[in-house]
Amino acid sequence: MAYHEYLADRIRRQLKENRTHFTELKMMGGLCFKVDNKMLCGIHIDKKPARPAGGYGDSLLMARIGLDAYENELKKPECLPMDFTGRPMRGYIFVTPDGFDTDQELAYWLHLCLEFNPLAKASKPKKKT
Repeated sequence: MAYHEYLADRIRRQLKENRTHFTELKMMGGLCFKVDNKMLCGIHIDKKPARPAGGYGDSLLMARIGLDAYENELKKPECLPMDFTGRPMRGYIFVTPDGFDTDQELAYWLHLCLEFNPLAKASKPKKKT
């Protein structure tokens, strides 16, 4: 199952409305949006049935919001720690579909991501072999 293209279109539309220059990178069945060569947000398919509330089996919004917002946002019922590898990545969260159902809710998360982006460090480029 791939990510929902409708959610990707909603993200694209809001970033364009904000006049934000972004790039996209498809990865592991999901989609990553980058601003200034740094991950801004993405779409990930939740395949983990072992979550406390059960697996969502749906597209989750990955949001890179930074450490300052992380603890506060995790208190919300629609937020989960981002844990691809079983180890939560601090500063990144998953938002369940209940948290980005409306354009206003999606705009909130994108605003947090865009606010943190200038402070974020870019990944080191991989060396070609």
